[in-house]
Amino acid sequence: MIQHVIENYFQLREKIKSDRSLLEQTAKCVLENISNYNNDINAYLRVYDDEVLDYAKNCEIDKNLSGMMVGLKDLLCYKDHIVEASSKILKNFTSQINATVVQRIIDNGGVIVGHQNCDQFGMGSSNENSCYGPSYNGLDLRKSAGGSSGGSATAVQNNMCHVAIGTDTGGSVRQPAAFCGIIGFKPTYGRISRYGVIPYSSSFDTVSILGKCVEDIALVLENVAGKDEYDCTSSDRPVEKYFDNLDSVNFNDVKISYIKETLNVDGLQKEIHDSVVSLLNKLQGQGLTVKEKNFKHVDSLAPTYYIITAAEAATNFARLDGIRYGYCTNEKVNNIEEFVKKNRSEGFGLEVKKRILFGNYVLTSEGILEQAQKVRRVILNEINNIFADSDFIILPTTPTTAFDLNRKNVCPQESYLTDLFTYIASICGLPAISIPYGKDDNGLPIGIQIIGHKFDEQKLLSFSKKILSEVNF
Repeated sequence: MIQHVIENYFQLREKIKSDRSLLEQTAKCVLENISNYNNDINAYLRVYDDEVLDYAKNCEIDKNLSGMMVGLKDLLCYKDHIVEASSKILKNFTSQINATVVQRIIDNGGVIVGHQNCDQFGMGSSNENSCYGPSYNGLDLRKSAGGSSGGSATAVQNNMCHVAIGTDTGGSVRQPAAFCGIIGFKPTYGRISRYGVIPYSSSFDTVSILGKCVEDIALVLENVAGKDEYDCTSSDRPVEKYFDNLDSVNFNDVKISYIKETLNVDGLQKEIHDSVVSLLNKLQGQGLTVKEKNFKHVDSLAPTYYIITAAEAATNFARLDGIRYGYCTNEKVNNIEEFVKKNRSEGFGLEVKKRILFGNYVLTSEGILEQAQKVRRVILNEINNIFADSDFIILPTTPTTAFDLNRKNVCPQESYLTDLFTYIASICGLPAISIPYGKDDNGLPIGIQIIGHKFDEQKLLSFSKKILSEVNF
């Protein structure tokens, strides 16, 4: 597809201070790309054209994010705009609030372009669980853009916004970023407020950022992170100047670990294995310390993740009954119980139903959730041991590059293992980033993941920029 290519925001923002017309040009390019190509890739569900054009003409140009075009995953509340979690159960629900992350973007001069397609409530790895159908990978329309933030990833990929704000519960920003050849960044749990984000799993959900360059992601992070009185899980740690200090890492002093077991997993695509090994060899060749580590609990990652997240989802979704808001059946019913059953059976998608049912089973079965929480602590302790003498852990983002849509005979277990490598950072609440690093034999991008220390986003972003600028050749 041929589109208008939009300039990285951190470069554009300096230029618009002396030439405001560039802001209007960028806004028009973004909207033209959406108009011309959204039908092909199904990235946006709702586009706020008039608001974007009005903003381009009248906005102040001296704020931190002035001129930034931002897309929102359809899980983030934007006041007086519809938000549906890409699910029929929330059909035409209009938000009465701004999510904190949305409010901070607006306060700092950014503009919301529209809401982007996703798997219902963030449940999925292919965007095929959306009630609006899948999003498509702009590099090959037969391929998945990933999930659950697939619409956000393909929108960034295809110049339909500078950055997109998604959510990453088990890999939902990092995996689609890898499939689309862009950058997906998940900060430490609690670094960005979750207020105003439609919840899936409250102890995992992390507001995250997709973009084409580390600089843009760093700018967004320093303007949206920080304590929020509306979210008791948000951290009160000071927010660093991530953008200004992107060159702060002392490259030669960095110590890297890689997990042996992640490079020996059945089903790991050879080109991805070779790309990770190639990067590790290059880093070692440039004088960095690179150590092999063992991780005994690879087989426990997916069960731990799905037990806890399903239990939390079942609790969170109890409020969705069609009585006060959202979808309600047109069929005649005899009582309130039947009415709620109809609303939920017609409103929720199949994958959401599966996870709610499983979550309720977990909640009503003695000891399952408690055991999973214990294993979560064991996993965290083992990762902390690896970090005792390491700055970063490097591993694949995904087992394969972008897979075909409409795959047949894919068992649920195989589908759930799509996020195997991203579960570690999610279970442990650690910051992680997926950066593009090479391509497979079919020209599809490969993502490599870097996990950092808790709340050390500065070093993680700095190191990632260094790799992209000096090692990724």
